[in-house]
Amino acid sequence: MSDGSSTIAGEVPSAPPRPPADYQLRPATADDIQRSKTMLAQAFFDDPIFGWLIPEDGKRLAGLRHYFGIELRHYVLPHGRVWTTTDLAGAALTLPPGAWRAPLRATMLEGRAFGIHLSRAARMGAAMEWHHTRKPREPHYYVRDIGVHPDMQGKGLGNALMRPTLERCDREGVSAYIEASSERSAALYERLGFRHTKELHVGSCPPLWLMFRPAVAIRAMS
Repeated sequence: MSDGSSTIAGEVPSAPPRPPADYQLRPATADDIQRSKTMLAQAFFDDPIFGWLIPEDGKRLAGLRHYFGIELRHYVLPHGRVWTTTDLAGAALTLPPGAWRAPLRATMLEGRAFGIHLSRAARMGAAMEWHHTRKPREPHYYVRDIGVHPDMQGKGLGNALMRPTLERCDREGVSAYIEASSERSAALYERLGFRHTKELHVGSCPPLWLMFRPAVAIRAMS
C-alpha cells in the first residue's frame, strides 16, 4: 500500500538546528536499501499514522521494514531521489514533478506490511491520493517521507535533508507538497515555508496535515 505519511519523526523546532554543513549529504543508491529500510522503520516506529495502520507493536518494525524496502526499491529510487547521509542516519524520499503516483507493483507489494489491517492502509492511501490530485494541481516536488534515526532526532538533520529539494524548488520556481503526521512535524514544515491546505481524517486514524509550499525566489532557510 502506498500510504507513507511524510514526517520527521521526533524533530522538534524548539532548538536551532545544526548548520547543514555539519552533515555530509549524498544521494542514496540501491546498495543502501537494506540499511535504509531498517533506519526508516526505527524512525517511524512511533509515528501516529503507522501506529494506526500497524497497531501491534510486535509486528510494526517488521512491517515497516517491508514497507520502506518496497518504497525505496520500487518507487522512489527508480522515479525520484533519496537524500541521505554518509552514515545513513536519515533519509528524505522525494519525487519530481509528474512522478508522484506510486506504481501499481509497489502498491501491491506493500500490502503485506499491514497484514489484517490492509483495508485501513487501502483507505488511507486512496484518501491521500484523491486529495493529492486536487492540491496542488501545478507541477510540484513531492516529499514522500523523511525519517531520522532515533539517536539523531532533534538535532536538525531532518531540516538538512530537506534543503536539497527545497533549494531545487526555488531555483526552478516549482512548488512542493508534503504530508505531516504530527503537529510537531507540521510546525517544522511551516518554518520551511509550507502552509496547511487541509487536515485529513480517515476513520479513527489520527489526523494527517496536507501542506503546500508555493514556488518562491531563492531563499535562505534558517
